[in-house]
Amino acid sequence: MDANGNPNHIAIIMDGNGRWAQSRGLPRAAGHQAGFKLTRDIVESCGRRQIGALTLFAFSSENWRRPESEVGWLMDLFLRALKSEVGKLKANNVLMRFIGERSAFSDKLQQEMTRAENETAGNTGLKLTIAINYGGRWDIVNAARALAADVQRGDLTIDDIDEERFTNAISIPDCGEPDLFIRTGGEKRISNYLLWHLAYTELYFTDVLWPDFNDQELDVAIDFFNGRQRRFGKTSEQVTR
Repeated sequence: MDANGNPNHIAIIMDGNGRWAQSRGLPRAAGHQAGFKLTRDIVESCGRRQIGALTLFAFSSENWRRPESEVGWLMDLFLRALKSEVGKLKANNVLMRFIGERSAFSDKLQQEMTRAENETAGNTGLKLTIAINYGGRWDIVNAARALAADVQRGDLTIDDIDEERFTNAISIPDCGEPDLFIRTGGEKRISNYLLWHLAYTELYFTDVLWPDFNDQELDVAIDFFNGRQRRFGKTSEQVTR
């Protein structure tokens, strides 16, 4: 938590775009478009609040199971968003990077992701991480493989592997663990998102669909966070001394 009571790192599952559109008699694509506009607003809001890091679950490794037409539209939206938004992120001192398995994406999309990371690499403001084709189990397995390879090469011993080293081998080690997790859309599960990172994160679930999750709803989530006593295994008495 910073001096203003804001969490340092917020992680969000942006759920409910399709249902938002269907409730209005619109195609699901319209919901994703509305969700993208809202995402832009939330990124700007976090920047104004001087929140250190924002990690967004944009597309899970399980989302490939959706209808092919919807997946294709999402990939096209993502590509267009990268082309239109990177300049604004750079101008607003936002550092952008991606976590997840990129090899499943088109060469063009992978190139745009790399370009976005390179163009914003020198920024020192909000660390914006987009989880795309990401799964928490995938992340843990990748870290385990990397450490096993280090042991095989003789760079590490098995006894060298502890929680800190594992954390440094997994995605987004420099952001710290999320202080606040938000899931919109009414579901109350973490859906294979940041499994290693969420051990002591405060979990906030809301029925509000993502396109309706505005700045005021973010205030509500942060107020919830500020009402929590974060003990990290200690007793209440120890924390309040």
